[in-house]
Amino acid sequence: MNGYRDLRVALLGCGSVGAQVARLILEQGDELAARVGARLQLAGIAVRSLDAKRDVELPQELFTTDAEQLVLGADVVVELMGGVEPARTLILQALEAGADVVTANKALIAAHGPELADAAEQVGAQLSYEAAVAGAIPIIRPLRESLAGDHITRVLGIVNGSTNYILDRMDRFGDSAEDAMRVASELGYLEADPTLDVEGYDAAQKATILASIAFHTEVPVDAVHREGITSITSEQIQAARNAGAVIKLLAIAERVTASDGTQGVSARVYPALIDRDHPLAAVHGGKNAVFVEAEAAGELMFYGAGAGGVETASAVLGDLVSAARRHVIGGPGIPGSSHADLPILPVGEVRTRYQVMLDVRDEPGVLAAIAGILADHGVSAASVEQSVPEDSAGTATLVIGTHTAREADLAATVDALRDSDVVTAVTSVLRLEGN
Repeated sequence: MNGYRDLRVALLGCGSVGAQVARLILEQGDELAARVGARLQLAGIAVRSLDAKRDVELPQELFTTDAEQLVLGADVVVELMGGVEPARTLILQALEAGADVVTANKALIAAHGPELADAAEQVGAQLSYEAAVAGAIPIIRPLRESLAGDHITRVLGIVNGSTNYILDRMDRFGDSAEDAMRVASELGYLEADPTLDVEGYDAAQKATILASIAFHTEVPVDAVHREGITSITSEQIQAARNAGAVIKLLAIAERVTASDGTQGVSARVYPALIDRDHPLAAVHGGKNAVFVEAEAAGELMFYGAGAGGVETASAVLGDLVSAARRHVIGGPGIPGSSHADLPILPVGEVRTRYQVMLDVRDEPGVLAAIAGILADHGVSAASVEQSVPEDSAGTATLVIGTHTAREADLAATVDALRDSDVVTAVTSVLRLEGN
């Protein structure tokens, strides 16, 4: 070690992740010091209640309720409080005071990432948030640094372990949606408000972050098209299996060329079919995975634990070591990149494929009528499967897989099918991704 002074680390929040970060700083002090070139001194832990029960036994003298005072005396601030306020205000105060900031706060970065990045750049500080997306999986730094010289075309991934666990149980064990969600809740996979998970809000926040970094463009969270998994049924799971596919809640960010030739970015979250031979189809349980497609590097996949106290703490510690080394070595923090400033295109401009399940009249001329509806909207069928249930009462079931087309044309086709006299019900509409 070169004799550099101790670096003061302020920790904001002591939940499951914060407690593990504190434990690792205290227990691995010598090892971290060897990597950094200076000792990391845990200056204090800001909490709401001094008497709350912690996951890890920590020295009581470290705890304080005065977060602002703690921040102002720190070299590096680690924010693990969650929520937007007071986290945003405290981080801005830390950056203005010249401290580097490490955070795992996806909601804050999704809503105020550009503001915080600008504040850091103004003073030459570093803002790091590897743990904000996909927990322990290193994905932010590879996108921001390792692939900075490449041309990324698409990022798609499973970034919410709770919904992956639910869909995986439905697929592998035949659970109903209600049973799978109950088990997920009992195991602690779901947020206190499960809507954040099952309606795709959590994944949308992460899609915002991934899209902004991958395409050097600010992508606000309200520009992300979002659909959850609450409408997914056992029948859809079985139909996917019959088609050699599996249903996953995907966060997708990609470069898109609009119908008028405009080059832009699409960011979206929805349940989609993915072929069982695609690497993402093998992501089971509560795991996360992010699949990156780039012109030079080709296809890359990052896989691992997307949540968990000690797992996420690993990503936080990686950012902390990086920030601390900057203090020892010198130089400004790594700035964000938003030079491309591509337009955010609506989901209607995306080119994708649909699988549509229909109940139709079991009579001559139905297939011709449906083929005519597809042709009227510039959509062609790649596959058509028909079955007639024993208790059909004069109806048949059709499963239509389309060729690639504009989302807007596919959606209009589905609307026309719903209005058709030969269709009694549109029972399922899912997109096909991963090809």
